[in-house]
Amino acid sequence: MSMPPPVLLPSVTGFSQRVINVLLINPNGTSSMTDACLRSLESTLPPHCTVSGFTCSHPAPSAIEGHLDGVLSAAAAIRAVAPIAANYDAFLVACFSAHPLINALREEVTGPVIGIMEAALYSARILGGRLGVVATGGRSKIMHEDAIRYYGLDAFSVGCETSNLGVLELERLPRDKVLDLVSEAARRLVQEKGADCLALGCAGMTEMKIRCEEAVGAKNAVAQVIDGVGVGVQILIGLVREGHVTAKGGIFRSAPDGRKARGQDWL
Repeated sequence: MSMPPPVLLPSVTGFSQRVINVLLINPNGTSSMTDACLRSLESTLPPHCTVSGFTCSHPAPSAIEGHLDGVLSAAAAIRAVAPIAANYDAFLVACFSAHPLINALREEVTGPVIGIMEAALYSARILGGRLGVVATGGRSKIMHEDAIRYYGLDAFSVGCETSNLGVLELERLPRDKVLDLVSEAARRLVQEKGADCLALGCAGMTEMKIRCEEAVGAKNAVAQVIDGVGVGVQILIGLVREGHVTAKGGIFRSAPDGRKARGQDWL
């Protein structure tokens, strides 16, 4: 049976050449994680868009594995980022958590800010019916599940599966062992818990996406594996292209204005 001729629909081809600069903020002190995040973006970053990587310096912790790590890293990062923020259009916080730096930046800067966890979770909600998170260790599992509730997505979540690895072990242990443990956690989420969209639960997992996709049948659209670094950058670029900034009339009222009113010229 012959196919009907294609229907010619109205269409438009974009021509925007607006230069967009995104600051990828790694709030821990491990620069190799920042470098891995940047490498993962090379093949999908649109023309005229640049992502610069910032790694927090001392006294930031080398890994963020608990609440205190989050607070200490946020305090160190905000003091370093605030003086250079005017050079960037948008900000990605490359820590898979409801990191305190996210909302702190929303008070401090004008451009849109997103964390890689919320970027991955919102994308998972769009692409599938049930989301799951590949976590590192046991405490991160609990914190991620708490954060999923915070973001209002617990009704769509099957929870987390852990690789039982520490954040820094993702880089330090033999590569094959790490990939096996991470991809096995991904497989359990899909085959045993019914997830159809998986979020990689650590910025240090960003280069493990392909192995997880192989484990869950992503080529056959059985499930999707989402890296919050990649989708986070794309979401920010879209928001900037549409002319959006962080609203300052409510909860994210300008922190600099508040400090000025108090006669406080420091962070």
